[in-house]
Amino acid sequence: MSGAKTPWPRLQPPRLRGDDRLMTDKSILKIGVVGTIVTAVCCFTPLLVVLLGVIGLSSLIGRLDVVLLPALAMFMLLTGYGLWKRRRKA
Repeated sequence: MSGAKTPWPRLQPPRLRGDDRLMTDKSILKIGVVGTIVTAVCCFTPLLVVLLGVIGLSSLIGRLDVVLLPALAMFMLLTGYGLWKRRRKA
């Protein structure tokens, strides 16, 4: 069976050229800022509480701080890291 041809081509990983990187400074900063904003909106507004109540998962409301506050801290650190990398590069 090793000599049999498959009906689909073998997938190759993308080749990266010199300046191409998967996570650029701009994308790290963008993910950090968007994540911080979304997490802050969920932390400081009743939007998530109302949404969980509507879909019937209001029992999870007491555990939101366990998830949202560390997520907010992580996204803020990611934003700071993106800003640091951008400043160091310039």
